Amino acid sequence: MSAPRSPYRQPYRESISRRRESSHPIPAEKARTSAVSNRDSLPVHYAPRHRAPPPGRKVRVKPSGESGRTGFHPLKFLKITWKSSSRASLICNIFWPVVPAAFAVKYALPDEHVLIFVLTYIAMIPCANMVGFAGQELSRKVSHVFGVLIETTLGSVVEIILFMVLLKGDQFVVIQAAILGSILATMLLCLGLCFIAGGMRREETEFSDTITEAGSGLLLTAGVALAVPTIFDRSLRSILTVEEIDRKTLHISRIVAILLIISYMVYVYFQARTHHGIYDAVFEHDEQRDHDKHRDIQKAKLTLTECIIALVFSITLVTFMAIFLVEQIAPIVEEHSISDPFMGLILVPLVEKAAEHLTAVDEAWDNQMNFALSHVLGATLQTALLNAPLVVIVAWGLHKHMDLVFEVFDISMLILAIVTVGNFLRDQKSNYLEGFLCVIVYLAIAVAAFYYPNPPGHGAGASRAGTEGGGAH
Repeated sequence: MSAPRSPYRQPYRESISRRRESSHPIPAEKARTSAVSNRDSLPVHYAPRHRAPPPGRKVRVKPSGESGRTGFHPLKFLKITWKSSSRASLICNIFWPVVPAAFAVKYALPDEHVLIFVLTYIAMIPCANMVGFAGQELSRKVSHVFGVLIETTLGSVVEIILFMVLLKGDQFVVIQAAILGSILATMLLCLGLCFIAGGMRREETEFSDTITEAGSGLLLTAGVALAVPTIFDRSLRSILTVEEIDRKTLHISRIVAILLIISYMVYVYFQARTHHGIYDAVFEHDEQRDHDKHRDIQKAKLTLTECIIALVFSITLVTFMAIFLVEQIAPIVEEHSISDPFMGLILVPLVEKAAEHLTAVDEAWDNQMNFALSHVLGATLQTALLNAPLVVIVAWGLHKHMDLVFEVFDISMLILAIVTVGNFLRDQKSNYLEGFLCVIVYLAIAVAAFYYPNPPGHGAGASRAGTEGGGAH
């Protein structure tokens, strides 16, 4: 049985008649906010005098994303961004005072590396949260599939910025650990929290195999592709010289990076063009299951202009925070015996994907598990298929020796985590126990990473070969 059409897109009289027949009547005050003509129109929750669009003109903004306003309104903008989209997101906004404090300490006390790192790390949370919130507001104004792609892409902006700043500082060991750490954090920690959030309000949460089959298959493919240079490197160490292996693995890494980017482009085309109808139907069904959908529709929303301003402002702050954060990694690693693998595998990924994680957990709490899984798998695939190979390609252009040869521990944990998550997704059902087990696996990996030593020859900005001019190439 198909879900009934939303009363917000029905004429007033039809809404009233359906209300009389339905076993779950719509409150009169909500029915009165529906369209007032015989044609579909934009909702009028925030603009009582808002009129239906002229005949023949298409409505390009989804009703759930319509703000009822245009332009930029500073007070309204601050109020909406402060309240944000969920309670967890609102908690992140409490840390905004830390942002100016991080700037002040960075320039007033430049030698206090630990203090700067802690303040910058915390300051990244509200900045990343604003990126995610602005992306979420922007995604409401387009179709479901493009909305998820926009949210996932903007959620990865923080990660891309961090990777590029790390690349500029030749922090290759941290980048390699952060690539796999980001995948593990999203795939184990975030997915586990989603299962727990969904399982706390209901016995079991169901989701569509449309989301999981393509996502888990691509994830396993990406994991195998990322492991190829590492396996090649370890297999030939007793046969070839170090210089020959470095040269060959660098070429293999660049070819694999190109193949992964092509795979990501095909995946986006598959999701957004040829099979978007399947995904749209799944997401539409998820929206109908959201118990808070009426409350979400009635919330004040940002205009398109305000979304763009929020994105520019937050991305600028994220860039500054990323630069400050990366500058403190080398001194902290050298002076306080914290390993690069722990820094990259655990600490950096937790803050770079904070916005994406909060969005996914909030959707799981609202019984929108398909949306949550789309964000989890989408963010994971974007890291594996786009962000990681993008770093290799950019390093190639900068003549830096950045390859995809990971530590055996890191790549082994990645493959095992993919197999574990794939097993949990196989039955299209989840509960809080499965979520708890995912979190436990992540914590076990975090403990092992904490005790994992730095690679031989470690120093500030340690890498396997440095720049191409000074390395084997």
